[in-house]
Amino acid sequence: MDRRHFIGMIGSAAAYPLAARAQQGKLPTIGYFGTTTPSTWAPWTAAFVQRLRELGWIEGQTVAIEYRWAEARSERFADIAAELVRLKVDVIVTGGAAVPAVKQATSVIPVVFAIARDPLGEGLVASLARPSGNATGLSLQIADLAGKRLELLREVVPSVRKLAVMVVAGDPAASLERGEVEAAARTLGLEAIALEIRRADEIGPAIEAGKARVDALYVCSGQFINTHRNSVFTQALAVRLPAISGLKVYAEAGGLISYGPNYADLFRRAGEYVDKILRGAKPADIPVEQPTKFETVFNLKTAKVLGIEIPSRLLFTADEVIE
Repeated sequence: MDRRHFIGMIGSAAAYPLAARAQQGKLPTIGYFGTTTPSTWAPWTAAFVQRLRELGWIEGQTVAIEYRWAEARSERFADIAAELVRLKVDVIVTGGAAVPAVKQATSVIPVVFAIARDPLGEGLVASLARPSGNATGLSLQIADLAGKRLELLREVVPSVRKLAVMVVAGDPAASLERGEVEAAARTLGLEAIALEIRRADEIGPAIEAGKARVDALYVCSGQFINTHRNSVFTQALAVRLPAISGLKVYAEAGGLISYGPNYADLFRRAGEYVDKILRGAKPADIPVEQPTKFETVFNLKTAKVLGIEIPSRLLFTADEVIE
């Protein structure tokens, strides 16, 4: 590579780290590990790629991205993580339940988690301020989000007394959220009843069994629910259960309300982490950050089917209203 060509590349795109420059002709490579499907992660992937572009990393020109999808099959996590390590990518981006598998596969390749429920509790980092290892990113560890969701639900549906909490058995992050929901319910004087599921064919029977016992449904987020969200919320609506969750895509699938971190913004910020790492920064020195943008979404189509009138003051302050 001659000096003129090298300077031109620096002027038009992001600078390569020293390790990547040593491999002349090879673009720095990002391993992008999605826990579910491309369509499920599409809004978040688009946000990530767009932020990279804004920072000068253009896919196919100044950076390569190796996409891998687990299709919500956790048994594939270890194999996908190992494959990305074999490819010797420069950084791995992932989130949720896949992060521990990636951390176990490599202690050398930088890892950026766009979403992690409890990075300290899961042992992903030594501290939020100084991660110390090869991983850093965005933490969802925000106090009292469950409580805020239940308060919002009670404002919209004042008659709520009993709440079903749908949780996927064996999902550590969902179990943690379930505990937060149950604690918040006790504080608010609500009774929480767990609806545990393990497979897709258990969704309908669980909701059917719960409809006579509860007034509303709280859906804990996770890769399995992300994949089967249309089934969850369609069936909840069919038995006239108002449903609340933490993800906008759940409200788009038919949930009545969602309130939580803006995942697209988290993936944008993950792009900023990747930019720093590709420019030579070490994950150990980049602090783990928390969400700064939250979004409230109401689905008026669902409200109409349920015969619920959402107070106009709530609609006025909502980030999005689905009509």
